[in-house]
Amino acid sequence: MSANDCTDERPLDSSSASTIADSSRTSTDKPESHPIVEKDFASNGLSKPPREDPHINFPFNTQDALHDISKTETRHTLYRTETAETLETQLSRQATADVNFPFATEISDRAEFPDEYTAETATGLVPVKSIRSFRRIPTAPTIPELEKGEDEIEYVTFKIADPENPMNWNNFFKWYITLMVSLLVIAVAFGSSCVTGGLGLIEEKYHVSLEVSILTCSVMVVGFAVGPLAWSPLSEQFGRRPIYFISLLLYTIFNIPCALSPNIGGLIVCRFLCGVFSSSGLVLAGGTIADIWPMAHRGNAIAYFAAAPYCGPVFGPLICGFIHIYGRRLDLIFWVNMAFAGAMFVIISAIPETYAPVILKRRAVRLRKETGNPNIMTEQERLKAPLSEIIRTVLVRPVMLIMTEPVLDLMNLYIVLIYSLLYAFFFAYPVIFQDLYNYDDSVIGLMFIPILIGALFALVTTPLLEKMYTKTISRHAPTPEDRLIGSMIGAPFVPIALFILGATSYKHIIWVGPSSAGLAFGYGMVLIYFSVNNYIIDSYEKCAASALAAKVFTRSAGGAAFPLFTTQMYHRLGLQWASWLLAFISLAMVVIPFGFYRYGAYLRSIWGNSAKYANDAK
Repeated sequence: MSANDCTDERPLDSSSASTIADSSRTSTDKPESHPIVEKDFASNGLSKPPREDPHINFPFNTQDALHDISKTETRHTLYRTETAETLETQLSRQATADVNFPFATEISDRAEFPDEYTAETATGLVPVKSIRSFRRIPTAPTIPELEKGEDEIEYVTFKIADPENPMNWNNFFKWYITLMVSLLVIAVAFGSSCVTGGLGLIEEKYHVSLEVSILTCSVMVVGFAVGPLAWSPLSEQFGRRPIYFISLLLYTIFNIPCALSPNIGGLIVCRFLCGVFSSSGLVLAGGTIADIWPMAHRGNAIAYFAAAPYCGPVFGPLICGFIHIYGRRLDLIFWVNMAFAGAMFVIISAIPETYAPVILKRRAVRLRKETGNPNIMTEQERLKAPLSEIIRTVLVRPVMLIMTEPVLDLMNLYIVLIYSLLYAFFFAYPVIFQDLYNYDDSVIGLMFIPILIGALFALVTTPLLEKMYTKTISRHAPTPEDRLIGSMIGAPFVPIALFILGATSYKHIIWVGPSSAGLAFGYGMVLIYFSVNNYIIDSYEKCAASALAAKVFTRSAGGAAFPLFTTQMYHRLGLQWASWLLAFISLAMVVIPFGFYRYGAYLRSIWGNSAKYANDAK
């Protein structure tokens, strides 16, 4: 067989080959000709399809092979790999990588089959030479260590309607997974803010100042910035499920020393470790949703998920304020958090693996063992990035993007402001409602309910925005700026909320005034996050993972820093001007989504360097 043939044929082991040969010798019926198959083989220089050739190697057992040969049902039961012609009806000639492509652990700029993890083919095996012929790739990537025998490599894909493909799971189960990972994000965010309802207990138990007790909240948010640096590449290598299992188990366990710590130093260290371990939920939840929903339906799932990272922290003071007042036990706050974390650990651990590259990698291992063919693999295995490149992608590239991408910096700045304001509320409300109404922590926690109500209104809006986006891109080619409609709607609500908070912070105005500011803030907060997050992904498609890592790092830094000075700011500037200062800063930031909607394409063209960092491995 010539090297240019699109089919890939190999001998079975001797016993299987002899079995097929014996079967063909005892058969007296001449197989019915199949014009499509004969045409296909004639185009490749063969006189007829080798139906009874004992040297064909099938990816299933010999009995199934004999059954398929005797039936001669379809062309795909006869051949174990795809040809350039069969790929015509199954793949697009333009290779596209999904958002969950393993950018950190695969040499992505050398990928010839980046849609391997989302494609479905009839046989589940695509030879390198078939994909090169189909996509008319003139030359193979230069990888000296893989040049020998690379034409014999066969990539593993999902089969058509493959039950192991998470995209093919039924919608009820996919919505269940979406709900559970959203609840996981709420549980993690709750863990970061649960101490804000019991800061007085920390001061009493460890005899420390308010500033030191606030550190127990800030250090966990710092852990949110550090943890994803490890969990993201590890999940690409080993899958979502084992990372969830290990990290959430450790998060649950480390709540025990938080509850029993004999000194403030031990508590701060354990809270930081809780942040590192629990951050897997924050960084992998969105990826899990993207694993199970195809692009056409993913937007709706993300639209409902968008509120979770910002609603979660609100439950901390709401619940733990009552524990502080009526339980008077600091350890009880951590036991409650441990119970919530433990419940989510059990639920999430029961969800099957959803990450397609890892599922296919495991399938490739199984097929290599069953067939004895070492050339069956995924492209991630063939183009496995060295450790130095992984470190470069995970650590260096996000920093370089922050230093050289003004577009990303401005969008991150907006996200930082919104996230920081949310954590600032946790420390501004106690000052406002204690000074004006002498409320205790249990009642102050109730004042956060309007933020949740505002976020729920936003969840009604986000699916409408997704439908609007779908209609927009049906009329013209999509641009990242099309994603900014939501932030343009939500942006004015944040300064409005802060102006209301300052203007109603007087003793002669009932509590409804300042608490109602949460409605506008919760609504604007979720819309801005949903919109800007999508804008970053679309603007930095080739290095989206690094851009999102930069966003997570800067967002967590802001969320950790604001609580450290919010209380002092309200005491020194006064209840009105402290809120108004934040309102004027937010008002100045409103120009960002409107400006980028109008001039974003031009600014990205003159400021954008992302292509350099997307391809710096060349």
